[in-house]
Amino acid sequence: MATLPPNFTLLQVVPELETGGVEQTTLDVARAVVKAGGRALVASRGGRLEPALKAAGAELVQMPVHSKNPFVMAANTARLTRLIRKEKVDVVHVRSRAPAFSAISAARRTGTPVVATYHGVYKAKGALKRWYNAVMTRGDLVIANSEFTRDHVIAEHGVAADRIVAIPRGVDIERFDPVHVGSERVARLREAWGVAADDARLKVLLAGRLTRWKGQLLLIEAAARLKAEGRSDVLLLLAGDDQGRHEYRAELDAAIAGAGLEDQVRIVGHCEDMPAAYLVADLAAAPSLDPEAFGRTAVEPQAMGRAVLAADHGAARETVVPGLTGWLVTPRDAGAWAGALAEALDAGPARRAEMGEQGRARARALYSVDAMCDATLAVYRRLVAGRARAVA
Repeated sequence: MATLPPNFTLLQVVPELETGGVEQTTLDVARAVVKAGGRALVASRGGRLEPALKAAGAELVQMPVHSKNPFVMAANTARLTRLIRKEKVDVVHVRSRAPAFSAISAARRTGTPVVATYHGVYKAKGALKRWYNAVMTRGDLVIANSEFTRDHVIAEHGVAADRIVAIPRGVDIERFDPVHVGSERVARLREAWGVAADDARLKVLLAGRLTRWKGQLLLIEAAARLKAEGRSDVLLLLAGDDQGRHEYRAELDAAIAGAGLEDQVRIVGHCEDMPAAYLVADLAAAPSLDPEAFGRTAVEPQAMGRAVLAADHGAARETVVPGLTGWLVTPRDAGAWAGALAEALDAGPARRAEMGEQGRARARALYSVDAMCDATLAVYRRLVAGRARAVA
């Protein structure tokens, strides 16, 4: 069981608490800190996960840390400085670039150890953007959410290898366990999504917010190519909301109608019950156009016993084993994705189930929330010990 120093208080700083890997990891770590006997504070704008954070025993401190306005960021530095001193924070953990400027400044003012998690491979076409991204490396330590991300940070920012720790994101192995998902939950989602229990088509789930780089349009085009070849035995389920990207949602609707795929593609909206969603599906897809720094949606379905089609770049090369737990597919190539869908179809239910079971075993061994949280709490212990030595 993970341990923490006596009277330990953690402050995590994250822009908001909506859906996503960053937010879920914030919640997971807060829960682990409380379970280990510490206090978990989260400075954030707030959002959908607030009730879950409260239920975990953590405390939300609302402030506009999502803002990129320089005046608001300066005010946030003062707010965070007061908070750190008032609550006797032992470690500050920042998870996004805009709040990092304020959080790291406040930590420096108070002499508090600070760690930043590099959650994504941020694009930088010029020196100014590279400087902006590098704020995530200015703490005492850096956590990378995959070996892919760790290699990127070292190459991009010249961070010394001993200052960066790779800790893969964790999946809640208990939640994402088919044994714990009752048939009524699956039936409820099937009804909500209009998927008949006897629908024999290959049901492919792409879970992720509706944004272009997640690859929804690519998967629609692949399905259109399959249909042109006379194969209409695929049903695409796109689970996620547009978070205000109404133009992109309209573009998806137009692409579906233009290809005559109204009966083969369903945009089902935000889904609260993702374990059941993976059981509605036969296969999961992660066709991201750009490399994923980790890609929880390639690991969660494996934990649920589902094989995965994933773009052949980024951390998917760590989380998906071709021929064993799924397929790696050429990124941005609709023809390759059509071919991969056809190959998954031809593999048949028994082979796909075998790959799903192999993926489930691998996910449980390598990507549990407990393993992620234990490794993260070890970083906190290291920072506290380092500060103790510095002041001794």
